[in-house]
Amino acid sequence: MVAALAGAVALGALPAGCSGPASGDGGGADDTLVVYTGQTGDYQINFNPFSPSRIGGLGTIYEPLFFHNKAQPADPVALLGTEQSWNDDGTELSVTLREGVTWSDGEPFTADDVVFTFDLLKDNPSVNSIGFEGEVTATDDTHVEFGFEEPAFVKSPDLLSVPIVPAHLWDGVDPATDVMEQPVGTGAFVLGEFKPQAFTLTANPGYWGGAPALQRIRYDALSGNQAGADGIAAGTIDWFTGPIPDVADTHENFPSYEAFTRWQSQMVLATCSDAGAGCTGPQTDPAVRHALYEALDREQLNSLAFTGTAGEISPAFTLTPSQDEFVTGVVDETVAPMEADPAEAARILQDAGWTRGADGIYAKDGERLTLTVEVVTGWTDYITAIDTMAAQAREAGIELVSAQSSWNEWTEKKASGKFELVIDSLWQGPAPDPYYLYSYFFDSATTADVGESAGNNYARFSDRAVDEAIAELATLPLDDAAAREPHFETIQRAVLEEMPYVPVLTGGTTNIWNTAEFTGWPSDEDLYAFPANWSALDAAEIFKRLEPRS
Repeated sequence: MVAALAGAVALGALPAGCSGPASGDGGGADDTLVVYTGQTGDYQINFNPFSPSRIGGLGTIYEPLFFHNKAQPADPVALLGTEQSWNDDGTELSVTLREGVTWSDGEPFTADDVVFTFDLLKDNPSVNSIGFEGEVTATDDTHVEFGFEEPAFVKSPDLLSVPIVPAHLWDGVDPATDVMEQPVGTGAFVLGEFKPQAFTLTANPGYWGGAPALQRIRYDALSGNQAGADGIAAGTIDWFTGPIPDVADTHENFPSYEAFTRWQSQMVLATCSDAGAGCTGPQTDPAVRHALYEALDREQLNSLAFTGTAGEISPAFTLTPSQDEFVTGVVDETVAPMEADPAEAARILQDAGWTRGADGIYAKDGERLTLTVEVVTGWTDYITAIDTMAAQAREAGIELVSAQSSWNEWTEKKASGKFELVIDSLWQGPAPDPYYLYSYFFDSATTADVGESAGNNYARFSDRAVDEAIAELATLPLDDAAAREPHFETIQRAVLEEMPYVPVLTGGTTNIWNTAEFTGWPSDEDLYAFPANWSALDAAEIFKRLEPRS
């Protein structure tokens, strides 16, 4: 998504094939919501919900059992499931299914469809992205039970978010390769028309929740963010998740539209942190990482690199304010300072034995404090961010140097540990809970020695106490705050002390949507889903809430 959102765009001519009012009065003719997700080039038909190259259908056509709101802590929303409960030791999850649901071809939905779907995942590891290894059985047409050998409380958001497919049509389907040109689901929408330049979803009149007020969604394929901005200016797009110029004045410039930004991905300067794992360079010293943290002027960085769309970041990587309840007493400052403190950065370095040279850059044991930051060529916002941080760090006696490479090369450097710093983002899990980020990026089970391919923990961070705390959290219910708190304390203490990922800012996801033609969009007062049209399950919930004004 960084690549998709990178860079500012300028308004220009309409993309070929677009027509509509140049006043920005909206494109929702005939109750059709026009969506642009950033798709570049023609669509290739693929409505297989398990395919990484699917173009649509997840959530809208194929529903999961429950919807989990990533935007803020909330109870799961009942979809194909109505009730769910764990046994005391977290080894059995019981789910009650909704009665009276039919597939869009008229066949009844039953527990056999749920069992079939999860068996399909187990039998096809290439599409089993949640690593499901349990057993699922149907006790009757409306009840299923998931069984696990070990406590699996934290797996429920992933399990309950799996799209359910119809057993009567998918028997014999290869979920890894079939593109499902004629998808059949239980969702609020069905496939209308497909063309490489655009496809439509239409309201499902037999939807168990009642046909949605929004009758038609059209997904356009354009040429990139420039075309998305042009479509907003021309009034031919109703929902664009991406950058436009002068976003703060969207409504003044285009009265039919409003801009709405939410923050999820936490931008970091990730370090190859562990010398014991083979990392080399000044960044293996925690003092250097802490000094860099203090040297950043995040207010200036946000203005120059991210046009003011980024937000504050917690040094413990608990999203603020939606995850503030998970911040423990070991965290003194809940958000990183927005202004630089070069004096504090200097104190940290000097206490660790670094000495400032005649050129203003610190050195220790003959090693100059120069750090190379890896970035992908073309990621203009991140490139600007590195240039800005380099000027700020120099004030604190740290030299940052940018190194651009292709995405493939950049990815290989991260995985193999052949880097000093990488600018990147840490992402959230399936539910608004910091456990998932900690398990992704701080568990030593997902790292490796330099030269070997690491998983998510490419910073090579390793701490036995943190590993044990993550393992204990995996056995506890997500709502047992008292039992979980000491384990969060252990993790957050290590995260703050070691700082293998230097917090920068929380990246903003900005939406431009047509409020003149459609009502029901998420808001600060009712943040019922994470607002991004590329976040499929969230977008599906938004589509069900939208109502045409006419």
